[in-house]
Amino acid sequence: MILDMHVHTTYSSCSGLTPFEILANARSRGLDGVCITDHNNMAVQADIQEGLQADGLCVIFGMEYDTPEGDFLVFGPGDDLPKGLHAEELLRLVKEKNGVAVGAHPCRAGRMLDPSLVSRGLCGIVESVNGRNQHHENHQVRELALHYNLVQCGGSDAHRLDELGKTATCFSLPIKNRQDLIKALRQGACSPVSLRSSQISPVDDPLNRDVVPVCG
Repeated sequence: MILDMHVHTTYSSCSGLTPFEILANARSRGLDGVCITDHNNMAVQADIQEGLQADGLCVIFGMEYDTPEGDFLVFGPGDDLPKGLHAEELLRLVKEKNGVAVGAHPCRAGRMLDPSLVSRGLCGIVESVNGRNQHHENHQVRELALHYNLVQCGGSDAHRLDELGKTATCFSLPIKNRQDLIKALRQGACSPVSLRSSQISPVDDPLNRDVVPVCG
């Protein structure tokens, strides 16, 4: 299955992409699912339903939670997360609530993830391919992920319709709801991919290996 794990709607002040545009266009862009991850809120749940849609698209609600030590795609906990947490507090709380937190664009200039969170084993899943990153920023993340044996995923970080599905995550397990996503991420049953003309393409690998994703 192919999910774009990082998509913003108009409930993020920086995004012009409506929830209804996402639902209407995701399947034609080769996506089996979309994770809506607005900045520090899950207000989109007032507009659309989470789960499988009529066309088979799987919609999952999360959020991009901003901390002074980096940003995280959080799945599991809902709107009851306290505001203004530091990264270590957030990661502990998400774990206690049986969720997962993915380090978002961890090597992006100006929004880098504190590397000690990785080296101390507090953050074990990273967005190694982000559609809005510079190529060298994604490359740095993949090197980091290989060094620490991190789980890798990908997302478009879409703020506009033309960005939706630019990069995504290939899962080898079926994803029908939020718990399925959490389970698959914990098991590392995923890899980042690029979608070009609805075709699945492996991302550039830092070791120049021929990496072909296997999707369920």
